[in-house]
Amino acid sequence: MYSEKVMDHFQNPRNVGEIEDASGVGTVGNAKCGDIMRMYLDIDENGVIREARFKTFGCGAAVATSSMATELVKGKTVQEALLVTNRAVMEALDGLPPVKVHCSLLAEEAIHAALWDYAEKNHIVIEGLEKPRSDIHEGEEEEEY
Repeated sequence: MYSEKVMDHFQNPRNVGEIEDASGVGTVGNAKCGDIMRMYLDIDENGVIREARFKTFGCGAAVATSSMATELVKGKTVQEALLVTNRAVMEALDGLPPVKVHCSLLAEEAIHAALWDYAEKNHIVIEGLEKPRSDIHEGEEEEEY
């Protein structure tokens, strides 16, 4: 049912925890399944993500997608991190069962929420970044998997 990578990131999640004085913090959830994901980003003066951490309350797939998302954004610029989609997270994990695709959407939205927080704190606009939804169930039917 789950790939070896999903199981590895669930059983040995990377980057768990908080970042004190984070550059950006984003919290998103899915009211339908009860998963809540909080992403912390430490972004340097050149707009490069030095560190990414997460805290997730949810199923194994939610933990695995959070873990992989932090791995995918570390070392990237803010613009590059914006391009980390739910599909990229799923591919990096060698796929997710269809009923767990929403977990990868949570990971994408958590990245966007943390970037939004960073932009607001620094009074900047990140081109291509839209205000994130706090509940990914909003408009979920419109998402393409």
